[in-house]
Amino acid sequence: MTDILLTTLNSKYIHCAFGLRYLYANLGDLQARAKIHEFTIHERPLDIVEKIMEHKAKVVGFSVYIWNVVEVGQCIKLLKQIQPELKIVIGGPEVSHYPDVPDWFDVVDYCVTGAGELQFKTLCRQLLNNQKPLERVIAGIELPLEQLNMPYEYYDDADIKNRILYVEASRGCPFKCEFCLSSLDKTSKSFSIDLFLLEMDKLIQRGANHFKFIDRTFNLKVKTTVAILEFFLERLTDDMSIHFEVVPDRLPEKLREVLARFPDHVLQFEIGVQTFDPVIQDLISRKQNNEKTCENLVWLRQNTKAHIHADLIFGLPGDSLDNFAKSFDKLVSLNPQEIQLGILKRLRGAPINRHTQEYQMVYNENQPYNILSTRDIDYLTLQRVNRFARFWDMIGNSGRFPNSKQLIFGDAPFANFMKLSDNLYKTEGSSWKISLRRLFKMLYQQLIHVLHIDEDIVFKALEKDFIHCNEKGALANLLSVQNKSAKIGNRNKRQKQHG
Repeated sequence: MTDILLTTLNSKYIHCAFGLRYLYANLGDLQARAKIHEFTIHERPLDIVEKIMEHKAKVVGFSVYIWNVVEVGQCIKLLKQIQPELKIVIGGPEVSHYPDVPDWFDVVDYCVTGAGELQFKTLCRQLLNNQKPLERVIAGIELPLEQLNMPYEYYDDADIKNRILYVEASRGCPFKCEFCLSSLDKTSKSFSIDLFLLEMDKLIQRGANHFKFIDRTFNLKVKTTVAILEFFLERLTDDMSIHFEVVPDRLPEKLREVLARFPDHVLQFEIGVQTFDPVIQDLISRKQNNEKTCENLVWLRQNTKAHIHADLIFGLPGDSLDNFAKSFDKLVSLNPQEIQLGILKRLRGAPINRHTQEYQMVYNENQPYNILSTRDIDYLTLQRVNRFARFWDMIGNSGRFPNSKQLIFGDAPFANFMKLSDNLYKTEGSSWKISLRRLFKMLYQQLIHVLHIDEDIVFKALEKDFIHCNEKGALANLLSVQNKSAKIGNRNKRQKQHG
């Protein structure tokens, strides 16, 4: 019998609900009366509600995040319509900053804010014993990490085989970047390294290969970081991948030495640069040594095989299009494999909300709460950058156009790509659902007629990328360019003969 059901809606099946497993691991004697059942946001609320009701639980706990807040609300309202006596408890970042909560908040029975391992268990015990808690919104209590039961044994065999496994060696963040909810943390605390690595070893022995660390500052404590990396080096398999979020300006020699020993396709680094503007960094309480950040990114690209995913944020208070272009161009010059161009979002409870009035920050009231305009950036400009970001993912981040991408950059990467993006949208009327072969045809025309690059140079670059993508047939046939490769070859021969 299931008295307590822990559930959420993941953005994709490949993701696991790490928080639910922590709650389950720490339910104590109530664990035998509880189950976890995960869904995705792509399932119909009617179907989700049916599966939830099949458990016949007395208490249903939902984890609520920015990616599922709408769908969770739909499910909760349906559940309360059909079974009003069911006790519904919510928790997670989207509901932990009362009264800044979703419009369906009043439908639920209880909310546990912040860390929930202790308070959720206490609340469930009260509800199952027909005791009415004194408060509807219950503040979570952060337990010392050594008092928490780790959740890793509750990844089942299907999780290990088919999904990304989230792990954490530490909690919290010492930095105060105002756009991030981690700025509310007092400090960073580490789990026992011995116990943590014991759990990782158990997962590896069960066949786990894909680990995503959710630590906000993985390389903060270098001794611990090196120990974890050495651990994985000793247990590497051919298809292992490990994802870390790295502080960009902290890469001491001990850490460099171990990073350089990893083979290709193992390490994935998420590096939050966000902006290179020191004035904006100071305004949003971000401490970052830009010179050291650049030096470290260059070192990583030249001396390791790590895949670098570097983040920039557009729409920060005080930023403008021209100013953002400088950060983008600088990051391009450092050559990370991916540049994630994110649009500022108003996370509930984040300190950046203090700038709303002075910088005239207008946010979308609906999820994902993206910035719509600021004092220095109008709505139409933000729309252009949104399209830029989508085309950039197709062309710049996809890995499909390494040769053509360099042609686009020239000596002004942001300006050139913005011109390309504007004209691609003007031509197509959309930045969605463009097939790869269609994209090759579009780029051929745009690079010649919009960026005014020599036709033969464009064809050579695109042809290399076409082969790189393992596309069938010949690019000349796709572009309806008769004997283009032969003509280029013959012209090059003539130039050499007359050289």
